[in-house]
Amino acid sequence: MMTSDEPSGRPLRESIRDRLRGRIIDGTYKPGDRIVERDVAADFDVSRLPVREALRMLNSEGFVEMLPTRGVIVKQLSKKDVTELFDVREALEGLSFRRAAENLTKKDASKLIALRNRARKAVAADDHAALHDHNEHFHDLVNDLARNDLLVSILEPLEGRLHWVLRQNKDPQRLWQEHEDLLDAIAAKDADRAAELAIEHVRFNKDRVTKYLFGATPKDSAAG
Repeated sequence: MMTSDEPSGRPLRESIRDRLRGRIIDGTYKPGDRIVERDVAADFDVSRLPVREALRMLNSEGFVEMLPTRGVIVKQLSKKDVTELFDVREALEGLSFRRAAENLTKKDASKLIALRNRARKAVAADDHAALHDHNEHFHDLVNDLARNDLLVSILEPLEGRLHWVLRQNKDPQRLWQEHEDLLDAIAAKDADRAAELAIEHVRFNKDRVTKYLFGATPKDSAAG
């Protein structure tokens, strides 16, 4: 059985949290699914205490709910949850992409090109799982390239939920095409264009994900 800490000195509860969060993001655990502490402990070969702590962390991050009658279940995102998340993302990502374009170095450009090449191979192979990973990596990379520690610290607790919501987009190839345009703007060091495209990108995805999860609103139906 694993001890309370990993060999690296990292608390075991954090490792378990990350693994469980990954399963929620990739759809192994679906909204409404029950996560049983005892079963997770047996699956990961750990005691129940770090699992309990990991589940509390996921509860504070908004991935699970602790219900008196059902125990721990994967949270079912409400329309309000999704709307608020995209609103915050819109406010922050324009800044993130602007700073990434302004601060771009040759080394940064090489990282973007390498990611582009991997993503294009995934598009050619119609590998949606890999493409989802590359789409998520793109946003994480841009946040790093922005070189704004405060911005990163604000975005960090949101990243998991952002990735979770992005996985609800069932057309990752179209998502990557939008990322290609954003990548071009950053590579050209066109900060205004990068910020403008980032905001458009967030708004388009907010619309797509909301319609996929909750259906068209009466206003949408009338417009269609």
